[in-house]
Amino acid sequence: MGFLVGLFGIGGGGIAAPILYEVFSFLGVAPAERMHLALGTSLAVMIPASIRSFLAHRARGGVDMEAWRRLAPGVLVGVVLGALIASVSSGAALKWVWVAFSFSMATKLWFGRDSWRLGDSLPGRPLVELWGTFVGTVSTLLSIGGGAFITMMLTLYGRPIQTAVGTAAGIGPVIAIPGMIGFMWAGWGTDLSMPFTIGYVSLIAAAALVPTSVLAAPWGVRVAHGISRRNLEVGFGLLLATMGARFLISVISGR
Repeated sequence: MGFLVGLFGIGGGGIAAPILYEVFSFLGVAPAERMHLALGTSLAVMIPASIRSFLAHRARGGVDMEAWRRLAPGVLVGVVLGALIASVSSGAALKWVWVAFSFSMATKLWFGRDSWRLGDSLPGRPLVELWGTFVGTVSTLLSIGGGAFITMMLTLYGRPIQTAVGTAAGIGPVIAIPGMIGFMWAGWGTDLSMPFTIGYVSLIAAAALVPTSVLAAPWGVRVAHGISRRNLEVGFGLLLATMGARFLISVISGR
């Protein structure tokens, strides 16, 4: 998981959530709470992995700090909105958000062209800041670091995908920390029949995933800066489509 965090800048939640969903299903967590617990726990896993990834990208000069500073405040506002929406959303609704997001982003990455560009510099206020709010809201609902949304915007404004990925990695902690707290609050008092949970966050699952994620994140960063832009885009699209297909099957089958 950490390798893919560094490679794609997606924060790790996009990888952890489907895995944790299957684990919690095996452990007998009720379907009504299973998706929420997977999302909340994956946000907890995202925090150290995305910080490590961001620092590694920044050390290679692969972060647009101007874009990061403009996006971060709006992202924080969006995280609060996302946590409030998640607290009243059903597991099926969250899965449909995942499906729509995954396939739309994969399509853009596979079939997008260099000519699909909105400009060579970021737009003025408040467009970037509003985009940050949107990213924070949807990323909290999806339990991802916002990497796909940030990467898409920055590439449309002429940034190399490696720089876009590095900048997106820096948004991960901005989403994950308040997002995790929000899921803890949303699930407070819920009986999940699992030990060592705080709201919709499983401390045991997070502790099991964090060490290897932090260790592997710099490996993904090295690969991201060593392969072509096109290969990185195709690989990212395959990852998103695979995760979207998994949740589509889950919704259709009712599992």
